[in-house]
Amino acid sequence: MKKYSFILLLISLILSSCRKDELIFVSDSSTVSVPVQLESYQGFYLLNEGNMGMNRATIDWFNYETGVYTRDIFAERNPSIPRELGDVGNDLKIYGSKAYATINASNFVEVFDVATGKHVQQIHLPNCRSLAFANGKAYVSSFSGKIEINPNAELGFVAEIDTLSLQVIRKVEVGYQPEEMAIYANKLYVANSGGYRAPQYDTTVSVVDLTTFTVQNKIEVAPNLHRMQVDEQGDIYVSSRGNYTTISPNLYVIDSATGEVKQQLSIPVSNMIIDDNKLYYYANAYQEHTNTNTVSFGILDTTTKQMIRPSISTDGSEKLLLVPYGIAVNPETKEIFLTDAQDYIGTGYIYCYSAEGKLKWKTTAGNIPAHIAFM
Repeated sequence: MKKYSFILLLISLILSSCRKDELIFVSDSSTVSVPVQLESYQGFYLLNEGNMGMNRATIDWFNYETGVYTRDIFAERNPSIPRELGDVGNDLKIYGSKAYATINASNFVEVFDVATGKHVQQIHLPNCRSLAFANGKAYVSSFSGKIEINPNAELGFVAEIDTLSLQVIRKVEVGYQPEEMAIYANKLYVANSGGYRAPQYDTTVSVVDLTTFTVQNKIEVAPNLHRMQVDEQGDIYVSSRGNYTTISPNLYVIDSATGEVKQQLSIPVSNMIIDDNKLYYYANAYQEHTNTNTVSFGILDTTTKQMIRPSISTDGSEKLLLVPYGIAVNPETKEIFLTDAQDYIGTGYIYCYSAEGKLKWKTTAGNIPAHIAFM
């Protein structure tokens, strides 16, 4: 009891010595794997989106060298910022020594130091969505207008940001409610969703010349475009969410040489990642008229466009996921990561699979865990 009383006294002294207006965040950590030294990567950051309107976006950190997964590390590393990260974390990527997180409903890109996790700067952009990088520049897609279903919603844009000055240099107007982007051969491909104009969705991919920063072409694809990846052959993969009734979600392949859709793969895709010559994906295929959601997974060979296997795991453990929400592959170990949003309200989970599809570990993350960036 004396030891317990001393600890309480010590804590009270520490807290009383802190400034009254300074909030102290203590992160939560757990050991999830055996420590390992990798050649190229120390670990990864994970951005938890957080429910809209709840200001619950947070960032977690996994360290391969210790095997420890730490939740809400951004708040711990930035105690002088008396808030959570913001409202709805939509994307997270690392470029050089900095990490960039789009905080959609809070209308800014959070830039922080990769090595320390400390805040560097906020770049204010309305309704910012996804990130892409090339030649010292960051590209951020923006819905432009406020968050609302509106048949007269305005066109979106892509902002070009200098990664040294962290200033917006140029903007180019693209389609309606632009989502993910891919860069190949000095061209920026932008998936336009038109999500605010439902059921009159946008159906195009905007092709932007990065030298002139003007739209060169618009490629007709399918309604409600979302995810985008590019393979080693220069094929651009873009997913369509369909219209949730008569048009099913699908995956399309654009030939970057001709600027035309060359293949429809008849695969529903909610999220995907390409590593080497493999495309890993999952799908939550929702149908409005039946109020049903069909979950599926798969790995595709990008050279042949043939299915390698219709699953991520080989031990059946992917069936544990209630709502798959994020996917990533470690380029060095080839480990596959899936996140589970569960009920969107409480904490979610992150699952780590070996390259062979065997479950290695699982741990709790934040609210709606979604985006992973390796460093």
